[in-house]
Amino acid sequence: MRITPLDIQQKQFPVKFRGFEMDEVYAFLELVREEMEELMRENSSLKETVSRLDNQLKDYKNMETSLKDTLMTAQQMVDDYKANARKEAELVLRESEIKAEEMLRDAQERVVKIHEDIVDLKGIRRHFKEELKRLIQNHLQLIEFDREREGEDEAARGGSDFIRNEAENEADDL
Repeated sequence: MRITPLDIQQKQFPVKFRGFEMDEVYAFLELVREEMEELMRENSSLKETVSRLDNQLKDYKNMETSLKDTLMTAQQMVDDYKANARKEAELVLRESEIKAEEMLRDAQERVVKIHEDIVDLKGIRRHFKEELKRLIQNHLQLIEFDREREGEDEAARGGSDFIRNEAENEADDL
């Protein structure tokens, strides 16, 4: 059973012969009541403070949990960004390597094509020289044939030999 300050204040003691001094008993009971009221107020105040502090503690724990979650999420995001950046860098590097290989391959193909063109041009040049030489020889034969047919004299023939020798030398130089 709980005793309240009101119980103390309303408590009545029967009076008997050779009993306590009533005024002192009532004064003491009043003092006990006042002390008890003060203790109850203090107890109530402390309970409110404990409740308020418990709520603050819960709030702080919630904030701590939230901060931990936020930090973990931020760390995960940083890790993800790093991984993505690394992958992107690797992809760019691979693409650059592929482009470099393609450029090198194209350059090598162009070199091969240029060499083939040079060989073709040398063949065309050789063929042109041969054709020119054949043409000059044919013309010389025609001139010789015309000279013989017309019966040109020795002086004229000496001049045509000179022309023919010059034409043959030119053809050989080609």
